Amino acid sequence: MALKSSSTEFPEDGSGSDSSPRAPVPDSGEALPAPVSRDGSGLHILIVEDDVALGKFLTRELKRENLIAHLSNDGEGACTEIQKNIYSLVVLDLNLPRMDGMAILRQMRPTHPRLPILVLTARNRTEDLVLALEQGADDYLIKPFSLKELLARIHSLLRRNSTPEVSSANIGNLTINREEHWVMRGQRRIELTPREFDILAYLMNHAGKTVSRVTLMREVWNIPFDPSTNIVDVYMKYLRDKVDLEGEDKLIRTVRGVGYVLSAA
Repeated sequence: MALKSSSTEFPEDGSGSDSSPRAPVPDSGEALPAPVSRDGSGLHILIVEDDVALGKFLTRELKRENLIAHLSNDGEGACTEIQKNIYSLVVLDLNLPRMDGMAILRQMRPTHPRLPILVLTARNRTEDLVLALEQGADDYLIKPFSLKELLARIHSLLRRNSTPEVSSANIGNLTINREEHWVMRGQRRIELTPREFDILAYLMNHAGKTVSRVTLMREVWNIPFDPSTNIVDVYMKYLRDKVDLEGEDKLIRTVRGVGYVLSAA
């Protein structure tokens, strides 16, 4: 697949020249001290990985990037950490003991709609990639992976999530509130999945301009465009079915051969 890249090596025993102190890794029943969020004291990253050597390697490398990494080795422990503490990003394996990564995505997204999640997994089937994105993952990287690519994707997600947004915007009688995560059309409340909400928010940011499928894959899914998948078209149909009911003016239109546009005209 296009996302697969060259392998990286890491110490099997997790050893290395970095001997500076770091927060201890708790077992599944021990909670970490509550980390701060993006207030200048550091960005806290949760690594959910049952391969201990890989987890320690990633923790060390993120520390070198001036990020504060915490490690959880199983799914249930990860869910507890996310509920109790504030994280800027989660790096999530799918093959985990006690609860797999897909179940974590399903459980997290309703309560943490803006938390960036990067799936890092050995599963390389297109079906797994699509399902993870549908469940709410923001990015997907396949093992073996390039450390440089992983770090670039992490920084990209952190930048995207820290960009200030106008909390509310509207076009015609359609209103979206990014901070409170709701959408209204007139007096009608529209219930959207996290992915549908992200697509609508991006279209709203570029209202009146045609947005291509390539752009949506890159900016919303954060992955290169794959011509073999119709995931963008599938999600656009889900979104249009909810936004443009029968008898209402059509706000989302297809520009044949190019992409989509959100416009009241």
